[in-house]
Amino acid sequence: MKKTAFMFPGQGSQIVGMGKDLYEEFDFIREIFDMTDEIAKANISKLCFNGPMEELTETVNLQPAVTAVNLACLAAIEKEGIKPNVSAGHSLGEYCALSASGILSREDTARAVFNRGSLMHAESTKFKGAMAAIIGLNVDAVSEIVKKAALESGGVVSVANHNMETQIVITGSPDAVQKASDLASEQGVRVIPLMVSGAWHSELIRGAEIPFTEVLNRITFNEKAKSVIFNVTADYITDPDEIRATMIKQLCSPVRWYDTICRLIDEEVEIFVEAGPGKVLAGLLKKIAPKDYPYKCFNVNNLKTLEKFLTGIA
Repeated sequence: MKKTAFMFPGQGSQIVGMGKDLYEEFDFIREIFDMTDEIAKANISKLCFNGPMEELTETVNLQPAVTAVNLACLAAIEKEGIKPNVSAGHSLGEYCALSASGILSREDTARAVFNRGSLMHAESTKFKGAMAAIIGLNVDAVSEIVKKAALESGGVVSVANHNMETQIVITGSPDAVQKASDLASEQGVRVIPLMVSGAWHSELIRGAEIPFTEVLNRITFNEKAKSVIFNVTADYITDPDEIRATMIKQLCSPVRWYDTICRLIDEEVEIFVEAGPGKVLAGLLKKIAPKDYPYKCFNVNNLKTLEKFLTGIA
């Protein structure tokens, strides 16, 4: 099989009904959802399958929910004996990349994201946050804008996600994000406010770091050969202690997704598999990859797409 990368989505990819047909088809998938419900002490499975969307999208529910579906899709692929050469995940999705590589067990993956979601939610209730996507400027230009906006507003604003060369998400306090949005709009580019409940990947959730460190210190990170490209560095990390420290740092650091995809292309990955709900990462890949780059991208998020993937690589 050609060099293969698994990609795992994060918050924003959820839909009501996600994972349901896999749950109904496979006993081993039911075990993943049952495990998630037990760890979260909530009916996450029901929220995935039936909603309501308002409750599903609450961060405290959404992080274990998306992770359960990502893990389910991963398990369905692994059952066919298919393993990735390398994995990457967007923000929350990075935990499933760690699971795909064997750095984290399935149970520890679910336990980590449940605590992550709970702690991030707690911080978002203390500090009101906002996020916006700026489309049409590169990351250096946006970085200059957020510096100026922070000075002029006296608030917190920074880059949250570098998704594509000219698609950058900013995060921070509402006034500062609005100021940065206005400065970007003055340059004639598109700015889209995002419907979020907190300023993710910003200083406003810094308070989650210490308790989350305590959580991750109770979790085993296994040493593996180069197998995951990390959000914070857009590079490999193999030392377990360094991986743990990086996952803590990830909370308030930008997601370098554009650099991650460029790295995978530089390493001549030819098969990309987005394992989890939605098609966000496949869409970004299509816009990042050079027109003449030879690759195939598959989404695996239900029985139909699983079959299409297995047929496509046969």
